Formats: sequence, C-alpha cells, structure tokens
Amino acid sequence: MSDYLVTPTSAPRGGILLLHAWWGLNDVFKTLCDRLAAAGYLVLAPDLYHGEIAATIAEAEKMRKKHIKVAATTKQILAAQKQLKAATNAPLGLMGFSLGAYWALWLLEEKPRAFAATVLFYGTRGGDFSKTKSAFLGHYAETDEFVAESGRKKFERTLKAAGKEVAFHVYPNTRHWFFESDRPEYDPTSANLAWERTAQFLQTHLGDTQ
Repeated sequence: MSDYLVTPTSAPRGGILLLHAWWGLNDVFKTLCDRLAAAGYLVLAPDLYHGEIAATIAEAEKMRKKHIKVAATTKQILAAQKQLKAATNAPLGLMGFSLGAYWALWLLEEKPRAFAATVLFYGTRGGDFSKTKSAFLGHYAETDEFVAESGRKKFERTLKAAGKEVAFHVYPNTRHWFFESDRPEYDPTSANLAWERTAQFLQTHLGDTQ
C-alpha cells in the first residue's frame, strides 16, 4: 500500500483525510501529513497515483489521465474515508489540494455527515452541499489559470446560500500551488499564513493544535 497514514503520539484530537494535488502523493504532502500528526491529528492520505509522482505539468496531466478513473477513484476515496472513520472516534476533517479539492467536494456530497471541517487549497466544484455539516476554509491564489475568480465567487455564494460557515482567503501576488514548497509558484509568506489559518480552523472544528 502506498497510502500514507500518520498516527499522533497521543489520542487523536481529530482525523484528517488529505487528498493530494495532481503531482501525486509526493514528499510535500507527506510532510504536511507529518505536521498535522505532530499537532495531534490522525492523518490518512490515499495515494491516487499508486506510487507514481509527477514533477512537471505535462507529467501530471498524463498521470491524471492514467490513474484518475471515476469508478476506481471513487472506490478508493470512499475506502479511505471508511478506514479513517474506523480508526478514530474523534471528529473528522477533510483537506484537498487542486485535484484533491475537487474530489474532496465530491466526497462531501457522498458523505455529507462525515466531516466537521473542510480545507480547500485552490480548488472548487459545483454541487449541492446543503446537507453537509462541514464548515469550509478556502485558500486561493490571486492569479490562477485553473480557477476563475468568477467560479470561486460563485462557489462561495453557493456555500453561503446553503447556510454553511465559509471563510475564503485570496492571497495577493500568488499563483496556483503557492502552498507547495517544491513548486516555483511557492510563496512562503502566504503559505505560512495559510497554515496558521488552517491550524486555527482545525482547532475550532476538530480540536486543539500546537
């Protein structure tokens, strides 16, 4: 199994299902899982690419086409959610990056009562989220060729109209993937602020962070 499961040193304050971006489950996302576990969370990151990693956009596009198949991918994500739920009685959170954010939002529709908190990095998706009990935190780039400003604003309005707690942040002078330290788009100041906001959000909805 190439999935990544990290257990905290004490009883989990919450469980987090993390869905990686289209690069695959690389060291950036594994390090983030470790960071969340150090803060007291049980973290599971399913490997949607089954061990393969992309370094360039062209490679990522090929791997997405190769590995992301609706039937298999939905089955894998649902199995991961079931595994995480079985591993802890603590409240669950959901975190997705770009491609992973899209699938995180799909999962929220499938399992609307499963998650108390959802963190999205540069990703949106249409859907009906009226039944979910999750609060939402979103981190978005100011300049993003993959996420239109109009689409982001429409998504935010949809969530608010459904009565959800929503906090979306747009980071000045950033581009898609600004949170990921191995990318040329990485912006450390914005990434640190996004982490601080995420830690506080998780503390509020799942449990204390360090």
